[in-house]
Amino acid sequence: MEIIIWLVLVVLFIGVEIATVGLTSIWFAGGALAALIFSLLGINIFWQIAIFVVVSAILLLFTRPWALKYFKPRLVKTNYETVIGVDVCLTESVDNLRGTGTALYKGQEWSARAYNEEKTFEAGTIVTVKEIRGVTLYVDDSSHMPKKEEDTQE
Repeated sequence: MEIIIWLVLVVLFIGVEIATVGLTSIWFAGGALAALIFSLLGINIFWQIAIFVVVSAILLLFTRPWALKYFKPRLVKTNYETVIGVDVCLTESVDNLRGTGTALYKGQEWSARAYNEEKTFEAGTIVTVKEIRGVTLYVDDSSHMPKKEEDTQE
């Protein structure tokens, strides 16, 4: 009877894995397979359950990070995330008190504000995007010199 239970569990865990394709239950299928083998050898049910738990835990702890790295699709940054850390050219002076400021990034104009509330930046200054809130770039000093206008038309 134990052999049938372990065989059903192996098939069930593999079926769940195929249905979800999320690396969720394959580790337990390995544990159930190991327990099935011990069941075929006539080992007592207590040891079968212990083997199931131990093998499942070992597979989960040691192979899951590797499997996630190689089998999960690579995460692609969204347009929003790719802007952070990029240098942009200001097309209008940034002054948080006045609520002014725009920056050009890949040919599109964005609202811009100073990351540090006390700072202001003149138009033509190259700044680095530190954060995005909504549709506004929050910028700070950059080590670059101002770009010429024709350079900002990327």
